[in-house]
Amino acid sequence: MEGTAGTAGTAPGTPTGGGCGSGNGTAGGGSAGDTRRDSGDTAGDTGGDTGELSAAFVTCPNLSVATELARSLVQRRLAACVNVIPGVTSVYTWQGKLEEDSEVLLMIKTRSSRVPALSDFVRSHHPYEVPEVVALPVAQGNPPYLRWVRDSVPP
Repeated sequence: MEGTAGTAGTAPGTPTGGGCGSGNGTAGGGSAGDTRRDSGDTAGDTGGDTGELSAAFVTCPNLSVATELARSLVQRRLAACVNVIPGVTSVYTWQGKLEEDSEVLLMIKTRSSRVPALSDFVRSHHPYEVPEVVALPVAQGNPPYLRWVRDSVPP
């Protein structure tokens, strides 16, 4: 598409680089292409208390299951953002047998306080007998992004 900020497969006017929270390329609102930035001094600011936010990981058997779970988590505000990452190879033992499968990884950004509800939702909507749900606390990050995650997921 000539004359747009996007790339192949990107909607016209959408900033390149994409990703969760980067929908309009600004830290505090504005339209696509808006170059304003959060003017607050964030040097040394981690954007919140350590451990207030978590990155959770869930593996899925295919893109259809992964996409449905991702959309449901965001719609229910259990997650601010879910990255759907296809092409992950998982090697593990299950019932005493070595397994190797191609899976889709979900990288989920949420509040730590919402991880139990997120885990319950995944367990009740996932086709695996024992779905992977692991969460790690977010110790640091881009302060405007971390604020966006907090604003997107209620406590």
